[in-house]
Amino acid sequence: MFDLPNIRQAMAAFTPDLTVPRPTTRQAAVAIVLREAPTGLEMLFIKRAEKEGDPWSGHMAYPGGHLETSDTSLRAAAERETLEEIGLDLSGADYLGAIDHEQATPRGVKRDMIIAPHVFEISGNPSFSPNYEVDEVVWTALHPMVNNHIHDVEKKHVAGEDINFNGYRLERGHFVWGLTYRIVKSFFTTIDPNWVYPPEVD
Repeated sequence: MFDLPNIRQAMAAFTPDLTVPRPTTRQAAVAIVLREAPTGLEMLFIKRAEKEGDPWSGHMAYPGGHLETSDTSLRAAAERETLEEIGLDLSGADYLGAIDHEQATPRGVKRDMIIAPHVFEISGNPSFSPNYEVDEVVWTALHPMVNNHIHDVEKKHVAGEDINFNGYRLERGHFVWGLTYRIVKSFFTTIDPNWVYPPEVD
């Protein structure tokens, strides 16, 4: 199921569950970028720069950010933010579609904010020019995540207590957890509704 032809087919047939924003709702969008590499299908992540007061400081994430008044859509916001953050121009990429909106809950606090993931396919080995918001750009093989071979648990200090969080441990030790982990799982179930969830630990 998790090759590009099947992903394209699944995305074309999928109707995402989109949250209708209220006037006060903050909206953001992220880009799920895929490519076919010599070793197989890969997905792109970024490591956010450390920033005091930022609830996602230092996290592994997808490129993206808030909807601006200049953006014509959430997809346009994902494309603009990706260009600004890592210098990757998605205007020539194959757009595969949107998946379900996610609600932001940084540090366990529910916010009136939605995140819209949009899926793109690119080819080749583009160069990146990360801005001040991004420490690293990381390509990772898709299938070890799909097969839950790199599923892991990491303890985080959140809201005054130590909590075990489930996620994926990437090759260089980076840990994908929280909102991005939820989006990864949502993408997998979009492509294959019978995808087997990882054995999560409390």
